[in-house]
Amino acid sequence: SNKEKLVEIVLDLGRRPEARFTTGPEYLSQKVISWQDIDYITKRISKFSGENRAGIERTLHRISCIRNRQFLINGLTCRVGRAVFGTISIIRDLLESGKSILILGKPGVGKTTIIREIARVFSDELEKRVIIIDTSNEIAGDSDVPHTGIGRARRMQVPKTELQHKIMLEAVENHMPQVIVIDEISTELEALA
Repeated sequence: SNKEKLVEIVLDLGRRPEARFTTGPEYLSQKVISWQDIDYITKRISKFSGENRAGIERTLHRISCIRNRQFLINGLTCRVGRAVFGTISIIRDLLESGKSILILGKPGVGKTTIIREIARVFSDELEKRVIIIDTSNEIAGDSDVPHTGIGRARRMQVPKTELQHKIMLEAVENHMPQVIVIDEISTELEALA
């Protein structure tokens, strides 16, 4: 179905709403997006983080905003998040080896989807104690109740990106994980932690 090919929906002030599929973009309406449309949506999602990201409770979808020079939101990118089971069978032997795994790739190729499934397999199938350091709530969703896609893995949310390394250390010191899953490592402090 076309739903399975949906990557994101883009809503920009003064432009027509657009759905972007793996096969290409399609306009959703003849009507252009107004301030009221953007306001309607932003009132129904979580607050935007310092990285201009928000989520929809109990889903894996991510909404990123574009702001004007007055810091008002004038564009939204609504990215579809999916839990895809069975996506890691090809690297199962790596999981069982106990070695560190680094997943690299361009934006939108499925890195987060893969690490979500890795967390689920480690926690549910290999019965490991798993902690997810969820900096932008992309792995387990934007809710205090983690999405079922992570299985029995536990999730620690990061209140501010610059605190990620402290949360990583806290996870090790307080919760004795056998496996730690992290979506993005951006700084030397995070790499050292």
